[in-house]
Amino acid sequence: MDDHGESDLLTEGLSGVLTPFGHRLKARVYFADTDFSGVVYHARYLEFFERGRSDFLRLAGVHHTELAEGKHGERLVWVVRRMEIDFRASARIDDILTIDTRTEDITGARIFMAQQIRRGEEVLVEAKVEAAIVGEGGRPRRFPKEWVKAFMPSAGA
Repeated sequence: MDDHGESDLLTEGLSGVLTPFGHRLKARVYFADTDFSGVVYHARYLEFFERGRSDFLRLAGVHHTELAEGKHGERLVWVVRRMEIDFRASARIDDILTIDTRTEDITGARIFMAQQIRRGEEVLVEAKVEAAIVGEGGRPRRFPKEWVKAFMPSAGA
């Protein structure tokens, strides 16, 4: 493997992979992700986290387009209700980042996730995320049982 983790990228699909703890996604830092000094702009980490959560959903069988089309009886959308972020170190242009996403709990309509962005073994940014699904009127909706099993396999056992 080279310094940027190239061989790891070859073993994962575009949407990353489901893991025993949740989901893992690799992403390269591009010029557009950085400020004038080549360091990742702080708001871009939110985008990396969003990609990790979205691809976790996709691989777990929950598709944004199906939710928006009303597959579950009404149009549903995911919303982030709260996010706590801890910036530890900076990523730089051309770095290969690993975005890990894990579900910590699901209660009713809310899901609590922990996310981490690493460069190699070094933790750069961590986040705690509270998200929910809401219906057309903006009212929270309970997570379907099959979603609980997909996001927390130990809960379905």
